[in-house]
Amino acid sequence: MNDLSEFFGRRIPARQVMPALGDGQVAVQRVGRRYRCQRCQQWVQPEDRLPNGAWYCRHCLQLGRVTSQTKLYTIPEPNRFTIPPAPILTWTGKLSDDQQRAARAVRDLTQRKQNQLLWAVTGAGKTEIVYPALAWALARGWRVAWVSPRVDVCLELAPRIRQAFAAVSQCLLYGEQPLPYAYSQLTVCTTHQLLRFERAFDWIIVDEVDAFPLTTSPLLQDAITRAEKTTGCHLYLTATPGEALQRQIRRHEVATTYLPLRYHGFLLPRLQLRLAWRWRAALVKSQLPRGLQRQVLAYARVGQRFLLFVPHVRALEPVMAALARLAIRNGVSVHAADPDRTAKVQALRDKRVDFLVTTTILERGVTFPAIAVIVLGGDDPIFSTAALVQIAGRAGRHADFPAGEVTCYAQSQTRTIHRAQRMIDQLNRQGRRQGGRRP
Repeated sequence: MNDLSEFFGRRIPARQVMPALGDGQVAVQRVGRRYRCQRCQQWVQPEDRLPNGAWYCRHCLQLGRVTSQTKLYTIPEPNRFTIPPAPILTWTGKLSDDQQRAARAVRDLTQRKQNQLLWAVTGAGKTEIVYPALAWALARGWRVAWVSPRVDVCLELAPRIRQAFAAVSQCLLYGEQPLPYAYSQLTVCTTHQLLRFERAFDWIIVDEVDAFPLTTSPLLQDAITRAEKTTGCHLYLTATPGEALQRQIRRHEVATTYLPLRYHGFLLPRLQLRLAWRWRAALVKSQLPRGLQRQVLAYARVGQRFLLFVPHVRALEPVMAALARLAIRNGVSVHAADPDRTAKVQALRDKRVDFLVTTTILERGVTFPAIAVIVLGGDDPIFSTAALVQIAGRAGRHADFPAGEVTCYAQSQTRTIHRAQRMIDQLNRQGRRQGGRRP
């Protein structure tokens, strides 16, 4: 691959002139009386000027600064890949009958280049269901992006997909990636990284499409649209579609494949509510509700690993202090800005720690076998109905350990908690009609 491959389907800023790539495009251009960034398409504010008078874009600053003195260079995507010999899919697992039906539907819609949604319960095996369609696309030379708003999702997905498509060129892109970019047929990345791409991908798979910040960010939603070729299509994956996406389903604007049962055939764990009077006041004193104390002590006695979700970063330290008072110490806390976030999550996977106290960053996209789940403060507004359903879905995911326990401590039963319980119950009723059973 020549040295210009990094420009294939991407918009790369450079201050120096690059004759081999033509004139380029000024990164921050005047449009009428205002300035607009040509990388992220956001308007520049009047105060966004450098001392030398150049305009700059603060919206995509985390990708590197672009200014009215910077040019963006690109080469239209040529799909210049060496197609590996069959079989492209090297995954040796087996899909259940329900998964096979869903996989065929996804592949058929992909072959017709239809935009689509795979709506499947947490733990249904959405990743593996997509594999047959992905193998078909890669065999035809498509360039594919598998993206998610959450870096944790990308970090878990990347090694699984690399193993499943061992002969396909792949790269992983996120904010603090240690390896340089490499032109690849299959890209796993955060949605923020799509801001660098322009009409690059024949197919974009958006994992956890309902997750923050994608759902509230027009910038990221537009980035997906611009990264997709005009002849391309996309696939949304989620267990909890938001209202906007459900409206698209009702209007038949997106083809939908639905799977209400987990791959191992067991129903979802129910969300058990336990009342905890004045839990916030207790937490200020680094104290946990008595029921929660008894629960974690019981877990410690039998070696049960657990995830404990709290509503805010400021709650992490007092919870860890309260656990230490109970002589429960072989665990760590983690949050979005934690520099050791990836290593801590991996430590729980490797069974080097017994528990994680976490914010909602681990509500989705991560899998730990034989894990119990606790939510402290489920009545806090930070926990939406979708978040509680996703959090509950961390338990019981493994076929060998399908009976996970999910406990929510709150001062009172709220509408959000009730809706989450009702959604899980509705999914289980539909699952039972397809033969699902209790563990």
